[in-house]
Amino acid sequence: MADIVSRAGAQIQVIARAAAILRALEDEDEGLSLAQIAARVGLPRSTVQRIVAALEAETFVTAASAAGGWRLGPALTRLGASVKLGAAAIARPLLVELSAALKETADLATPKRDRVVFVDQVVGSQRLRTVSAVGEAFPLYCTANGKAFLAALEEAEIIRRIGRRYEARTAKTHTTLAALLADLAVIRARGYALDEEEHTEGICAAGVLVRDTFGHPLLVSVPVPAARFEERRGEIVERLLVLKGRLEARFRAE
Repeated sequence: MADIVSRAGAQIQVIARAAAILRALEDEDEGLSLAQIAARVGLPRSTVQRIVAALEAETFVTAASAAGGWRLGPALTRLGASVKLGAAAIARPLLVELSAALKETADLATPKRDRVVFVDQVVGSQRLRTVSAVGEAFPLYCTANGKAFLAALEEAEIIRRIGRRYEARTAKTHTTLAALLADLAVIRARGYALDEEEHTEGICAAGVLVRDTFGHPLLVSVPVPAARFEERRGEIVERLLVLKGRLEARFRAE
């Protein structure tokens, strides 16, 4: 019995190490060397080499260049696309409900490197409304959904993704790391993010981070013309937080 338990523990450890390696390669389109991977995950290079070889056999990783770097492989890309589509399908009915209740546009997005990419949208019924095309990408640092995501990261990861200084999209954009970090601290404390004309003049938004079944981030936001955002902010935030709870409960039930 002890041998069985020991083998099971060893297998779990290998899976955990493989997962750590895959996470290290996330968003590394140019790939990482075995030494770079080993440094990031805190494992000996020889151990990383054995696990990478096993992952390559299943096409979870693939060679990034002739120089020997590694990046995520096609099998993982296919699985990731399937998860995203499934998560979007689960979120869709709640987005429809949210948009109908507020008569405002409701967006679903996912983070990719230094941007958020819109993957679904339910357009509001107001005559004056905001619309972003599905597939469009906005910066993380000046959007409600992007800041909701950044607030869940450690400072080192924030710097890795977006650096320390940022383009001023409007007069209200945070352009330094210090200013952004102060805003993110507030976002963590209250559980939602606001974009108060930081990305586009005349447009505000509220956004929340939701974790899907596998812990991947999904970002739900409600963009609103600035002219009516202030009076509607409380209701928008309240409904977003309710949606966050309901959606995460659905993902847990999957």
